[in-house]
Amino acid sequence: GLLASILVDKYQDHLPLYRQKQRFARENIPIASSTIEGWAKQALERLEPLYQQLLFDTKAKGYLQADETPIKVLDSGKKGACHQGYYWVYHSPLDKTVLFDYRPTRGAAGAALLNKFKGYLQSDGYAVYEKIGARQDVVHLACWAHARREFEKALGNDAKRAGIALLYIQQLYAVERSAREADMDAAAIKQLRLDKSLPLLNQMGKWLVEEVKHALPKSQIGKAMNYSIARWDALSAYLYDGELQIDNNLVENAIRPVALGRKNYLFAGSHEAAQRAAMIYSFFASCKKHGVNPYQWLKHTLENIMSINHKNLRELYPQNFKDKSNM
Repeated sequence: GLLASILVDKYQDHLPLYRQKQRFARENIPIASSTIEGWAKQALERLEPLYQQLLFDTKAKGYLQADETPIKVLDSGKKGACHQGYYWVYHSPLDKTVLFDYRPTRGAAGAALLNKFKGYLQSDGYAVYEKIGARQDVVHLACWAHARREFEKALGNDAKRAGIALLYIQQLYAVERSAREADMDAAAIKQLRLDKSLPLLNQMGKWLVEEVKHALPKSQIGKAMNYSIARWDALSAYLYDGELQIDNNLVENAIRPVALGRKNYLFAGSHEAAQRAAMIYSFFASCKKHGVNPYQWLKHTLENIMSINHKNLRELYPQNFKDKSNM
């Protein structure tokens, strides 16, 4: 319970270990920095088998949303300098699992998990994903939220045409909202999109092709139009299946705790520490997706992971945790 509390405080509530140590000291419980750091490290190491199972299962998914976010790592060749590492984050919308994979680079090698991926890959327009999306056995889905941001940036440059584009996008999202409110199944969502979204996409596509001729390529409206035109097939690909999402927001939401954590503890102490943090970020993100109390889940998992049969490891996944309580 103590170990679970320390890890939830750090990785869920963004309270660095030195502040937790100060809090213990106020209660007349002196704990050395090396002791609390050792506890956190060893508790995280206990989760390694479960994380490896999650890694294996994530590689087998047929639909993944991907994104990446930077993390500074103290382990650098230069004394006192930080290395810029990255968490590559994968969200499976069908079963609401999240995997954080730490890599020292944002280059193509960072997306190693996708080396043998087959299926639907949804991402922003980053070149590494574009290259993977061009493979024969991958269908690349772009993100309408990113396309929308480009037109929002163009409002100051060309309010009229940016406004027209944003109105089209607003109508596409209205279709998605009506599907959610009606609690439709995948087949019904696909049909609704074909009936309502496909005509909108066709209209917008024709409008873009015509209007881009009259826009300066380096102007913000020109950039916004070209961003969408270059990715039109990928932006339209969500029509293929009602299980697919219109945007990448679900994986972006899963990344937010890292951004909050960065403000509080600034960097990871080593590449190994960054990867250990990736494990707990993965499971806490899945807890949030499934409405599971992270402390209750982690306490239960730490109590049982050393004795559970390896073939039953999946029973410890947050989505399989029975004692669900409101976060």
